[in-house]
Amino acid sequence: MVRPHRIAAIPGDGIGQEVIAAGIEVLEALAEREGLRFTFDHFDWGSAYYRRHGVMMPADGLAAIRDHDAIFFGAVGAPDVPDHVTLWGLRLAICQPFDQYANVRPTRILPGITSPLRNVSGPELDWVIVRENSEGEYAGVGGRVHRGLPEEVATDVSMMTRAGVARIMRYAFALARSRPRKLLTVVTKSNAQRHAMVMWDEIAAEVAAEFPDVTWDKMLVDAMTMRMTLRPETLDTVVATNLHADILSDLAAALAGSLGIAPTANINPERRFPSMFEPIHGSAFDITGKGIANPIGTFWTATLMLDHLGEPRAAARLMRAIERVTADPSLHTPDLGGQATTRQVTDAVVAAIRGDNA
Repeated sequence: MVRPHRIAAIPGDGIGQEVIAAGIEVLEALAEREGLRFTFDHFDWGSAYYRRHGVMMPADGLAAIRDHDAIFFGAVGAPDVPDHVTLWGLRLAICQPFDQYANVRPTRILPGITSPLRNVSGPELDWVIVRENSEGEYAGVGGRVHRGLPEEVATDVSMMTRAGVARIMRYAFALARSRPRKLLTVVTKSNAQRHAMVMWDEIAAEVAAEFPDVTWDKMLVDAMTMRMTLRPETLDTVVATNLHADILSDLAAALAGSLGIAPTANINPERRFPSMFEPIHGSAFDITGKGIANPIGTFWTATLMLDHLGEPRAAARLMRAIERVTADPSLHTPDLGGQATTRQVTDAVVAAIRGDNA
């Protein structure tokens, strides 16, 4: 029996156009092997749409994608459009109304890829960073007054709610429980931010009582950067605020070899809305159109989407294909120190899927 899945494809800007096209090609090859049927509805939202219409997506955009099983998103951002316009006009305009409050970013060193960390060969770095994705520093609360005058004031207010913190803590503890080490690190900055971050710490301790089988500790965000680089083997699952996890997950991707391989899932755990899946590398206009964008982050992102869609066998087959390809240095793109093209990597992953007899 063919299992159908309806996907909203939003390539967005820059190399997003290239890697989402590659991702769709790989998913269609996977569908042939796994008895799946993907229906991709394509949406041309992004900076080019903004130049034509003055908005990043139409007013009825959310209604157009609300009934999809998942959203496959590329990247957002362009040199000639302010970043706050592109981010708030598209990505956050989807994440927040669809309550995709759990941003999940797995990081590990894939076969054939070398970490910049000395004495780290692979097993020492295998993390999942859970980012609170709906409030905190990116809540969107604030404003500017007296524009252009010497007394101009601008504020961005980090808003944290007990409900928002409790739900991301429960998500992170549950995820840690599902992993072999059952280990969670809660990132904070409560020594300096003495209200919201102290509440963050208190709620973490409260939720921890519900998960007695999970070992957990707490780490200041500045000290966390040191621990990630000097003692990566002491970490497993990590939970942090919107801003802190945004920064730490980019560091994690770099430590694993490249931003180009890193995946993301923006999850609405209750499934009241579709979840959105995107590589974290951004629009990368410096390499757009050159055919050298690394599609591995998009393919890995697709495995997260498949797991969310209830297709673990297909996700595992795709992950095996990814690892088979990254293990071959001749298939490394320039961000990994190689010379392979997006086309060559995509063809290799498709071939690995078709040749996998497991």
